[in-house]
Amino acid sequence: MYDIEKFKGIVPPVSTILKGDGTLDKDGMANLIDYLIDAGVNGLFFLGTGGEFSQMSVDERMAIAEYVTQYVAKRVPVFIGTGSANTREALLLSEHAQSIGADAVVIINPYYWPLTEENLLKHYGMIADAINIPMILYNFPKLTGQDLSPQMVLKLVEQHENIIGIKETVDSIGHIRDMIYTVKSKYPNFLVYAGYDDHLWPTLSLGGDGAINASVNFAPEISISLYQSFKEKNLKESLNMHKRLAFIPRIYNLDSPFINVIKEATKLRGIDVSTYVLPPAQQLSAKNKEKLKEILEELHILQKSRI
Repeated sequence: MYDIEKFKGIVPPVSTILKGDGTLDKDGMANLIDYLIDAGVNGLFFLGTGGEFSQMSVDERMAIAEYVTQYVAKRVPVFIGTGSANTREALLLSEHAQSIGADAVVIINPYYWPLTEENLLKHYGMIADAINIPMILYNFPKLTGQDLSPQMVLKLVEQHENIIGIKETVDSIGHIRDMIYTVKSKYPNFLVYAGYDDHLWPTLSLGGDGAINASVNFAPEISISLYQSFKEKNLKESLNMHKRLAFIPRIYNLDSPFINVIKEATKLRGIDVSTYVLPPAQQLSAKNKEKLKEILEELHILQKSRI
């Protein structure tokens, strides 16, 4: 039913570039989009965790979704995050994403209330039944407080053919392994993406399909090279890229939430973007900006300053 191949690969969770008053900076957003497409990403995921969806109103999310979908103009597939703590809102946002021409929606499970499996199945089922475009589940138990188990995901895939994949932002590579073995063994076209940078290579080695990882915003060449070299069976190069990628998560410890770190790193790479973030997140301190720069230089993402 769907061209699954076009959804495989490296899909950055794109930062939402904002002006100092919290409104969308269209020029900055366009700069980042063009930079990522020119770098060779396979798709773009907007309004995910790093896109600050949780700090936005429904109207803000819709307006941003409309702008980015129109600006990308089918150059690469567009994924729109439409998850919410309540089903009505997730339905509204998902139907809107379909109406504006998004290629897929990515839906994190409801947070705050832990749900029974029956209620979780009904939540996702109601959304899947309301739209015709592909739907990708988003598992981030550290933030939602609830895991999407491989067995439950299999039930959803058996019932809804437009549920085509999952983003696994989980600490355990064992969870990703079980997701691949449980679901892909029966539905080989089901897509499994790594959510953490250092899980890309292990995910591919287990039979997964790519990554939706934050560092692609500022260092797309590493993940893209890892993915391409792995597909070309160039083990030495893919492992070299894995070693570089595996140490990037150190920067995420500089603040919480680390969306400010991603924006600062992107700006350090020379991309003309604002680093403003929506409260309760705050801009990165001067001290941590220096630490970030030092880490990126150490990882050879930035050239060391010569004084």
